[in-house]
Amino acid sequence: MKVAVLISGRGSNLRSLLEAANEPGFPAEVVTVIANRPGAGGLDHATVFGVAAQTIDHTTFAGRAAFEAALTEALEAAGAELVCLAGFMRVLSESFVSRWRDRIINIHPSLLPLFPGLDTHARALAAGVKLHGCSVHFVNEGVDEGAILGQAAVPVLAGDTPEQLAARVLQAEHRLYPHCLRLIAEGRVRLDQGKAVVDQATADERPLLNPAPES
Repeated sequence: MKVAVLISGRGSNLRSLLEAANEPGFPAEVVTVIANRPGAGGLDHATVFGVAAQTIDHTTFAGRAAFEAALTEALEAAGAELVCLAGFMRVLSESFVSRWRDRIINIHPSLLPLFPGLDTHARALAAGVKLHGCSVHFVNEGVDEGAILGQAAVPVLAGDTPEQLAARVLQAEHRLYPHCLRLIAEGRVRLDQGKAVVDQATADERPLLNPAPES
């Protein structure tokens, strides 16, 4: 499966996807990386892995429609079959989402539907939750509302700062995103009445408890 990755910044999740795609037998190939901000750090990751990369600076276009038209042209030129958002800090229009319906996924730093949008780690701490994490979901017209494909949970520790919690969640993101991409590329994911169903899925039935039992 030919995959395009859209980024805005450092691209740590991009790197995890590139590393996975570089492994023998991985069923997806990253064919292009597109940044909407000049100098985005993730572009260097693409160079290291020999993947074509370009910048389509949204600030140089008259409006969102023109920017997204250029984005679509670049995606189609690369032959992209799936679009992965990896820290892409632009809200996509309904027309763009419709054009790529069921072919855009995103990773979000919370256990959706909790804490959509920004500042998820600070909000989790303020809410006093004991488990936090990340979600890979299909992109629809809403903000972080699409069908959830996979999730990873981490414990919230006493004394956590948003930065410490973010670092723990980011490690989980780097494992979850390539895993979910593999499931899609293997043809094991289908959407059924707005929910993502994974064929032949397995799960660890042991609960993650926090606070943990003493024995």
